[in-house]
Amino acid sequence: MSYGGAIFDVDGVLVDSPHERAWRETLQLLMENDWRDIRSRTTYTPERFTPAVYQEVVAGKPRMSGARAALDYFGVPDAESRVEGYAERKQRQVVELIEAGKFLAFPDALRFLLAVKGLGILVAAASSSKNAGLFLEQIRLDEFASEQGLDYDFLEFGLTLQDIFDADVTGRDFPQGKPHPMIFLTAAEELGVAPQDCFVIEDATSGVQAARAGDMAALGVARLDDEELLRRVGADLVVTTLDDVDLDALAEDRLEQRSR
Repeated sequence: MSYGGAIFDVDGVLVDSPHERAWRETLQLLMENDWRDIRSRTTYTPERFTPAVYQEVVAGKPRMSGARAALDYFGVPDAESRVEGYAERKQRQVVELIEAGKFLAFPDALRFLLAVKGLGILVAAASSSKNAGLFLEQIRLDEFASEQGLDYDFLEFGLTLQDIFDADVTGRDFPQGKPHPMIFLTAAEELGVAPQDCFVIEDATSGVQAARAGDMAALGVARLDDEELLRRVGADLVVTTLDDVDLDALAEDRLEQRSR
């Protein structure tokens, strides 16, 4: 295998987005107000909507699929008629949080992205999130590289995270979401790289499954103490920080953890 393409998920990989917060807070508001009459018929409590539940049930899925998965998980009655309202209210809240700057970029991910690009590997952003572009256009890579003392010949003044990608497959509507590989196969096609010559960087189980279903290697980023879960669904390598990926091995087309 010769890696010609690297496909990055956005939420949870490149940015610590407010999506989880928005999903959780929106459901709590609904349960305390509009849906208070059915709350006792569900298994929902605010404490039960944990980061682990979000990661396993909602993360990585298109908005409507994620909303339905959360409602089904908590046994919400008439979920089919409630899912659109939940998804729309969550979207309004997440946009407000993003516009207020309630997110940050993961420094290890930006360092890794720049290093991968520096190796001559084409890079793509692939996320079902309609809000991914809002994140990518706000993050200045030139300023980050300067602060980190990093020097790459492709860095230019004003370069944003959105600008660096050779393909951007974010915010699109696909007939099938993760764990179906369609979004990653589209990214590979737009990079002009065969799927088997790509690796995907993901933090969600559905994303790892999608990569494997598309015949791509999967690099799992376990930011929520979920290393074993990502390994179980087929990640080729799992790290808790992308600083732990061996760049020398990657240059030789191997996904390995660097020696400490």
